[in-house]
Amino acid sequence: MSLGSEFKEFAMKGNVVDLAVGVIIGAAFGKIVSSLVGDLFMPALGQLIGGINFSDLAISLGKDPTGKEVLVKYGAFLQTCFDFLIIAFILFIAIKGINKLKKPPVVDTAPPAPTKSEVLLEEIRDLLAKRA
Repeated sequence: MSLGSEFKEFAMKGNVVDLAVGVIIGAAFGKIVSSLVGDLFMPALGQLIGGINFSDLAISLGKDPTGKEVLVKYGAFLQTCFDFLIIAFILFIAIKGINKLKKPPVVDTAPPAPTKSEVLLEEIRDLLAKRA
């Protein structure tokens, strides 16, 4: 089998195609969540705290040799952390729902009532035990 045909067989397997679709959808979903956090949540949170723009939060370390300001942008880091938390929460809810659908419903079954012949046999057994 040639290298090209082996690669074609590998690439056309269902798992590889499903994974590729998942990665593409995940990247698009990540952009949506980043926009949600950066454009909706963080401005509202900043306004509640007192008019803070999180993307501007930084610590200056001085200037580099070219005269540019060297900054530690911890506000951008906070936004990225919020992105992660939202994505993780949504994935948790989605996986929890999928797992709930996979589990068969728990049916609490009581043992069946004994038949008339079983009840009669038990009575005979008890009478014989009393005689002995």
